[in-house]
Amino acid sequence: MMMKWGRELTILAALALLAGYLSLTQPNFRDAFTLSTILTNAAYVGVVGIGMTMVIVAGQIDISVGSMLAVCALIAGTLARAGAPMFLVVLASLALGLGMGALNGALIAGTLARAGAPMFLVVLASLALGLGMGALNGALIAYLRIPSIIVTLATLTALRGAIVWWTKGYWVMPLPPGWKFLGTTHILGLPLPVWIGWTAVLAAAYVLAHTIIGREVYALGSNPQAARLAGIDTARVTFWVFALSGLLVGLATMLHVTRFSMVQTQEGLGLEFLVITAVVVGGTNIFGGSGTVAGTYLGVLLLTVTSSALTFLGISATWDQAIRGAFILVAVTADIVRTGRWRQPVGWAR
Repeated sequence: MMMKWGRELTILAALALLAGYLSLTQPNFRDAFTLSTILTNAAYVGVVGIGMTMVIVAGQIDISVGSMLAVCALIAGTLARAGAPMFLVVLASLALGLGMGALNGALIAGTLARAGAPMFLVVLASLALGLGMGALNGALIAYLRIPSIIVTLATLTALRGAIVWWTKGYWVMPLPPGWKFLGTTHILGLPLPVWIGWTAVLAAAYVLAHTIIGREVYALGSNPQAARLAGIDTARVTFWVFALSGLLVGLATMLHVTRFSMVQTQEGLGLEFLVITAVVVGGTNIFGGSGTVAGTYLGVLLLTVTSSALTFLGISATWDQAIRGAFILVAVTADIVRTGRWRQPVGWAR
């Protein structure tokens, strides 16, 4: 038990020590608003982390999630303040995203909008766009056998460039009053995004640990050749891992941007590094084959509380990046030493 959950228990102990210290030395850290803010900030990062966990466990990598979130956010914001018949916008986004590439689907969906749109359709559009972009990555990686680092680097760059071209740097605002319903509604004292994030974590943890799909993901990351010999369709598993990751980015988008009154063009900048750090710190082997969603969520909480600690202690926020870098270096080094795989190529380079 201790060996199986060693990383998770270590993170939990570190969280308890850090939170205990801040509670004793910084009275404001103990108030309900601070706790709510930390959990809300962790919710959307944790949802993206679920998809990244599946991707890395499968022996791949995705550095495009920040750009994907930005595209979903800008499209959702545009649809919320403008719109055509919305079912056509959603269908166009999904069909074009899956069939012709998510970038075209996003841009065309945005230009279709001319009148107000119900929020549930805006959420569906965000999910469809995320799924489309993830499916595009998955198809290129699984069926054309292009290394995932190359595909997602290209996606990251192309989407960021498209955002600048499309928005001309302007934020999407003003947004209708119903826009902030999802992000600001409270249930039992906690924001709705927190409850949605916890539900997603529990569901994903069950799928990875107790279903055939989950076992296939672990098998693929552990030994792709053995997985193929065992009859697993490795291309199919790879495709759906990226597609589901994109879908989760679409969900995370709505958990995040509906807390604010505008959508910025720089949404999601640096998110990929934050999420990968949380996943690796949480115990997922960067080479693939092992990791848990619970560990990822604890990693997200540790990074979020660490960022808050810097603010409460009056330490410059520039140290946040340095601390994240140290976390990921220590975690990866520990995995290399533990597994003895320093002579093998990294999983996403196969």
